[in-house]
Order: sequence, then structure tokens, then C-alpha cells
Amino acid sequence: MSIYLDFEEPINALEQQIAKAQDIGKDAELDMTDKIKELEDKLESKTKEIFSNLTPWQRVQLSRHPERPYTLAYIEAITQGDFQELHGDRNVSDDKAMVGGWGSIDGKTVMFVGQQKGMNTKMRQYRNFGMANPEGYRKALRLMKLAEKFNKPIVTFIDTPGAFPGLEAEERGQGEAIARNIYEMMNIKVPIICIIIGEGASGGALGIGVGDKVIMLENTWYSVISPESCSSILWRSWDYKEKAAEALKLTSEDMKRLKLVDGIIKEPINGAHRNPEEMFATVKREVKRHITLLSKIDPAERCEKRMNKFTEMGVFK
Repeated sequence: MSIYLDFEEPINALEQQIAKAQDIGKDAELDMTDKIKELEDKLESKTKEIFSNLTPWQRVQLSRHPERPYTLAYIEAITQGDFQELHGDRNVSDDKAMVGGWGSIDGKTVMFVGQQKGMNTKMRQYRNFGMANPEGYRKALRLMKLAEKFNKPIVTFIDTPGAFPGLEAEERGQGEAIARNIYEMMNIKVPIICIIIGEGASGGALGIGVGDKVIMLENTWYSVISPESCSSILWRSWDYKEKAAEALKLTSEDMKRLKLVDGIIKEPINGAHRNPEEMFATVKREVKRHITLLSKIDPAERCEKRMNKFTEMGVFK
């Protein structure tokens, strides 16, 4: 059974009415075609009305929707199952919150890296809710260096509430691992495409978020802090999370306007969680397009452009 957010309830109500009309037509052998068509038109209109007027906080809610596709779902769809996951950082352990490996997109080999959340309570615990430890970021860097060695492009999928903040993570050098990734990704000689598919929180996102192209899905967010944490710091309460989301300017439109990301990928009108197949096809198309364009640029020039893009951020003349 589908899960609906509070602002999606009018959509839920119309879908239930359509299902009821279909059952009546079937059970009573009545022609309900006109009624169903009327309800479907209302549903389409209401869906467009709701999703074209989303607040920043509602977009944050959508980015966390439990039915929203996660990294491995995108990889599986884009590669049509032609994916070989690689494990471990060759030092501590294999972090289940960070996944990666070789995949094939229409015959072309690509290195995929991304944070993975779980689809149920057990898997969320197994994946540590998408919060990687230092060994996760070191695994990601190992895989990106492997891609560079074999001259293959890199695609990262970002979806994390942040890097894991536990004591053991700090003891193993969480800050150093993220900083090392940012430094190394600036100079990797193969094309890097970073796609924010859900939450893009703080250094946890930046640890795999330095690329030639950084792109956000329409209903995602990218910020140094979550709205709840911002609210708790400024107002000592989570009650102001909507106000914090507005002030943080964390939506894809805000990020594009501020030139902190390179583009926005439109989602299906009712969100990626309602039509994942369409979302997969759109992301695959964008990945292929950017790989083709970036592969034509000289590696040294590509690295210089990448570095200049990030060093110019936040500079006002």
C-alpha cells in the first residue's frame, strides 16, 4: 500500500475514489467510464497544483519519502543489472552505507559510487541509515582511483542525512577521510558526474560530491545542515523546521540560482517515488549525455575547470 505525505492526502482521496468507482463498475456491471474519466482529470489537475507549489520543507519531505528509489535501484535500472559491486576500503572494513562498483551503460563501463539507505527497518540499520563511516569514504576513494587507473568515468549518487557522527567514526578520522576525498576528487583525471537523488547533507554529501557536473533531482535538497538541526540550534526546538528550510535556501532551484550546482533533473509530475521507471530513464539519459560531453574535454583542462568551479563558489565581486 502506497505511503502518502500530509500534503499528498488530496491525491490519495481522489485515487481511492477512482478505485471505488472501478470496483462499482466491475461488481454492478455499470458503465462508470465517464465518472472515472472525470475523477482522473481531477487527479491530474490536483497533482499538478500540489507539486507545482511545493514549499522547501515539502521538498525535504519528498527527498526522504520511504518509497523514493535509492542508489542501488538507480544503478540496477541504469545498468539493466550489469553491475558488479566492489567491497572494502582495504584497511578497516566494508561500510554498508557506501556502495560502489563497475557497471555498464549500453556497453560502456562506468564506476558507480553512492550512499545506500534501507527499504525497511532491518535494512536501514544494516545500511546505517545511509550515514557512512570513514571506511565508507575511503572505499569510495579507492574505487574512484581504480576508475582513474582504467580511464573510466565516475558517477556518484548522493543521498545521506550526513556522515556518521559517532565517537568511533571520529576516532578513525571522519573529518580527514571526507577532506581527503574532496582534495583527491579535484584532481581525478576522468569525468565525474555527481547526482543528488535524495538528501544532500553537509560533509557527508561533499565526500562524494566533487565533480565536473553536480546535478540535483527536482525534489531534493543540498545544505550544510538539515532544517531540523538548524531549527534546534537557532530556536532550541524542531518546531521551526519549515522556517529553517526556507531560510537555508536548500532546494534545487535555490542551488541552481546560487550557482552551487550545474543543473536540475525534472522529476515526474507526482515525484520520483510515484513513477520510478520514468525517473530512471531520465537519469540514465542525463548521465549518458554528460559522459559524452565531458569525455571530449582534455583531462588537464577538465580538472582545471572542475577546480575553478569550486574555488569560485562563495566569492562575491
